[in-house]
This record gives sequence, C-alpha cells and structure tokens, in this order.
Amino acid sequence: MHTCLTLTHARVVTPDGVHDGWLRVEDGRVAGLGAGTPPAGPTRDVGGAWVAPGLVDTHIHGGAGHAFADADPEGARQIVAFNRAHGVTSLVGGLVAASPEATVRQVSALAELCEAGDLAGIYLEGPFIARSRCGAHDPELLRDPDTSEFDHWLRAGRGHVRMITVAPELPGALDLIRAAVSSGVVAAVGHTEATYEQTLAAFDAGATVATHLYNAMRPLGHRDPGPVAASLRDERVTVELITDNVHVHPGAARLVFDAAGAARVSLVTDAMSATGLGDGEYALGALRVRVSGGEARLADTGAIASSTIVLPRAVRNAVRDLGVEPPEAVRSASSVPAAALGLDGAGRIEVGGRADLVLLSRDLAVEGVMCRGRWTGGDA
Repeated sequence: MHTCLTLTHARVVTPDGVHDGWLRVEDGRVAGLGAGTPPAGPTRDVGGAWVAPGLVDTHIHGGAGHAFADADPEGARQIVAFNRAHGVTSLVGGLVAASPEATVRQVSALAELCEAGDLAGIYLEGPFIARSRCGAHDPELLRDPDTSEFDHWLRAGRGHVRMITVAPELPGALDLIRAAVSSGVVAAVGHTEATYEQTLAAFDAGATVATHLYNAMRPLGHRDPGPVAASLRDERVTVELITDNVHVHPGAARLVFDAAGAARVSLVTDAMSATGLGDGEYALGALRVRVSGGEARLADTGAIASSTIVLPRAVRNAVRDLGVEPPEAVRSASSVPAAALGLDGAGRIEVGGRADLVLLSRDLAVEGVMCRGRWTGGDA
C-alpha cells in the first residue's frame, strides 16, 4: 500500500547541518526535504521539534529483562522492541566473555536476528581483554587472542560480526586485529593495560574504535598517557563514551568532545538487562549485578557493571551536563556510530534513505518514533 506523510515545521538533523522546514516520507523512505509550502498530501505539524535520525546503539548488552548473551531470540526481540519504542532504531547486539562453545552458540543465534532485520550486527566485547581491567567480565573466561577461535565466530556469524574489542598488550593481539580488519570486522581497543605506544601500534594495525573511553583501561597520566591520550589524538579513531554521569564525570566527558570533536565521539549505553526495570539483582553473563538508584554494580566487588540508560538519555545528558549542541549530540548517537561500524542505511536522514526517525522536543524528550516509515513509539 502506498503511504506518505509530510512532517512540517520541523528542525531536521542531517549529517551536514540542520534543515528547517518539512520532511516527506513515502513507502518507508525519506522522499524529500524542503522549506516553504509542503507538498500536497497528509501532514503532521511537529511544532518546531527536532526530527533526528533513528538513534544507533553499537554497544548494548540488553534491556527489558533480557540479555543478548542469553541466545534467546524472543528475549532479544524484546530488547530491540523496547529500544525502538524509545528512539533507538538500530542496535548491535553485544556479548560479554564466555566459553568458546557458548560464544559460538550466542553468535549463531544473533546472526539469525541480523538476517531477519532485527539487529544491525554483533559485537564481541570479550574474551581477548586484560584480566586486570576485566570490569564486569568473568576473569576466568578471559584468554589470549586466538585467530582460529575468532574464525569460528566469523563462520557462526555468517557475515554479521561487526566489532570486537581487544587489549593490545596481550600476546597475539596485533595479529587478531589484522585478522579482524581483513575480514571486514571493526577492531576496538579496550579493557586494557596498554601503554600509549602499544595503543598506537594497535591503531596502526587497523583498530579504529576505543571502547568506552576511560572505563576499564589504563588511566590518563601526564607521564604515562596510555590509551586515553592515544585514542584522543588519533584522527583515525572513533571513541565511545558513556554519558550516564556514572561511568564518566561530565568534566572528563567534556574533554573528550573538546579533544576529539563530536564527529569522532560515539555515544553508547553499555546497557544491561535491568534497563527499563527497577532496582534489584540481575545477571551480566555469569556475574551477579545489583542495581540501586539506577546504578549497576557487581554484587561481589562493587565494580561498575554496564548502565541502565537508553540512548536518548545519553544525548540529553551530553547537552545538559556537557554543553554539547543538540545536533552534535544527536549525530554522536546516530551517524557517527553508524559510520564507525559501516552500518549502511542507519543513523542518517537523506533523500532515498530509510525513514528511521525520532521526534525530540526542545528539551530532547522523545515525542514519536518512526521505524521504516511506521510509527512505533513515543506519543505518535
């Protein structure tokens, strides 16, 4: 059935700037942008709201009581549905460190969801990371990089593995990075004790993402700058940032935008199964997590364990607490992560592109969500 709708009095956030006027949707695609009188046909006056591309979360482990690591297709679909209703129209399913056999099973299950169009890809945060910086990963499941094991995951993923995090200082790490890149998989640096020099070597080997900058990595020091400084100075690198005001202080987060520029900052949630639910005890992989006041920490050690926010909250925090301009914050949660992982058709508003849109009020509250031309969330 032919469907069309024109959104009027809109502030449309495109990769190149903000377009004030109207946006027309036809049959699930953006059919046009313009100013002045809108084309004939059905219209919706959005009253000066931001019309942003559907947000893109490339580092998320779960939500709505489910985790991607459960390898449960129905549970994973509920994570996707929960996020879409809140304005996140593209997700990369994140896995934590697990046994070789469990990882193959998880990757295979998520590949089916990718093929069905529910997920935009698969992300492996472990197991090739440093025990001393394991965060909420089970240290007993961590191991040195192994390209043959990685090849098993690639086969199980059937072309849908999009990113893997590696600690550059581990034996075989640079070979694993090169193998990932040659296979079309983005290599990220994180959960690491790497020095500044080791981190740059990883980038020279082809790594192009820094996993949740500051968190679970050697800290920034003026004589020992480590991976933080290396990531900020290398123009080839996109840096992830969790702006929940728990993982990173707003003052330190603002430095990332100042040093790297919004075009290299990817806002992520690192969200877990507790997202969208209340306080209580949950699981992250094999570890117990206690959520109190929305803050998730390992029950045994008290270490920060993922977050419980949805990506629009990260955008609002970046604007309110860091002073980032709304269009820049939106791009850091849409076109920047999509480009970093090569997710074609995601995170951009352009004529001919997919009509994945989110309406944001002037204070960046979600007022409506459109996924492939159909309203799926907000007040719409």
